Amino acid sequence: MSITTSAATTSPALSVSLDGVGRSFDGSRKVLRDIDLEIAAGEIVALLGPSGCGKSTLLRQVSGLDAPTAGTVRIDGAEVTGIDQRAAVAFQEPRLLPWRSIRRNVEVGLARHTDRAEGAARVEQLLELVQLSHASQLRPRQVSGGMAQRASLARALARNPGVLLLDEPFGALDALTRLTMQDLLLDIHAVEPATILFVTHDVEEALYLADRVVLLGVESGYKADSGAVIRSVITVPGKRPRDRGNAALAHLRAELLDGLGVSTHHPAHTL
Repeated sequence: MSITTSAATTSPALSVSLDGVGRSFDGSRKVLRDIDLEIAAGEIVALLGPSGCGKSTLLRQVSGLDAPTAGTVRIDGAEVTGIDQRAAVAFQEPRLLPWRSIRRNVEVGLARHTDRAEGAARVEQLLELVQLSHASQLRPRQVSGGMAQRASLARALARNPGVLLLDEPFGALDALTRLTMQDLLLDIHAVEPATILFVTHDVEEALYLADRVVLLGVESGYKADSGAVIRSVITVPGKRPRDRGNAALAHLRAELLDGLGVSTHHPAHTL
């Protein structure tokens, strides 16, 4: 899928820094601990790990939807202290307002006090970017799951975020639509290169989309409630978009699956 738009506005990609980040609940149950990670402006980074290891929790720390109980999160060098307008989030479920049209749902993402004419132009640009101009007046119940997810991405991009956070954005889609959406995300990033941090359970997806893959998990010999740490960070070779069948990625696929405790002889590459 290729994007052709004549009115693209470059997103101000911003760096993300996590320094000693930890998150505990109920005063003792640790979910994350000692997370140190530097993400360069414009980079695409995947968070991979077993279910329940704190991937989504880490994403919420960056967005300001949740606060760490230890450490510091910074965007572009400035600490995140609450819901941060420099970041936008798209979730696994599109979470569109059912009573509003696709166009009106995208409008929800605009920054407060946006000039009406500028806002309308931005929405038109984004609808074109995600190839939904033809469906702009439809309601969410009238469009497919893939179209709804495209509207969700457009809404997240509406205020030109420096950081785009994606929590398993394609996990609920069928296999073919998921592949199409992965290509669309790369096309969007080429036009509006915000920094992207995304959660996935799919090793293939991580290797196809990301510049680096961060593997989260509990350290060997530690209890499950000791909190997940960064087990490894893998740099993915080659420029995007990559050949999905590239044999050069086979050893990375095996390494990640091994880190997830999945047999490389198993046909499924997701958790």
